[in-house]
Amino acid sequence: MGNIHVIPLEDLALAFIPVSAVLFILYKWNSEGKDALIGMSRMLIQLLIVGYFLTYLFEAKNAWIVIGVLGVMLFVSSWISLRTIKFNRKVLYPYALISISIGGGFVLLFITQGVLGLDPWYAPQYLIPLAGMIFASSMNSISLAAERIKAEMRRDVPYDKARSIALKAALIPIVNALFGVGLVSLPGMMTGQILSGVSPLIAVRYQIMVMCMLFSASGISASLFLMLIKSHLPQKESK
Repeated sequence: MGNIHVIPLEDLALAFIPVSAVLFILYKWNSEGKDALIGMSRMLIQLLIVGYFLTYLFEAKNAWIVIGVLGVMLFVSSWISLRTIKFNRKVLYPYALISISIGGGFVLLFITQGVLGLDPWYAPQYLIPLAGMIFASSMNSISLAAERIKAEMRRDVPYDKARSIALKAALIPIVNALFGVGLVSLPGMMTGQILSGVSPLIAVRYQIMVMCMLFSASGISASLFLMLIKSHLPQKESK
């Protein structure tokens, strides 16, 4: 097994040359280049901070710190998942939190303790990245489901049918990923493992696990949320 190539900082800086080209085009075309520039700046700062924090987290090997990080991830992802909802956001927040905690939490526990058998159970090198993928997938599915069921209820579609439509819409990204993986794209985890020298056959096993956990977490979280918010849905809104 080979070692992953370490990118020198001066070489990493070269990656910003094509980025600068796009920002220049946005500026010349009077597009919203400011947002892209802010986004790139935030990406750089946030990833640097996360890199240092994860280094500390991996070296600390403290279960309580890991639990605290998971808690923050749950609370933040639950709030962001309701970004598309303008009504009763604070009221619906507990339902989003419950949905991601149960849907994402169950899948995370099943994968880390059943499939991987982590020892110790809180091994941060595995638990934190996997939790991030699972909670983000659950967050996105709830966001899509919330937006779609709101639109369907405004059209006076019966709840049962609206729920079905919303769940199908919530799973579109992950289902598309299932169709395209290996043919259109090599996902991040698989690519990273291959670059670090892991056999493609081993990397494929991990990617299969990842696709299964993302599909499961998305489906369970979205379906729970759609069931829990039934009584809070606006049956008919004035235009």
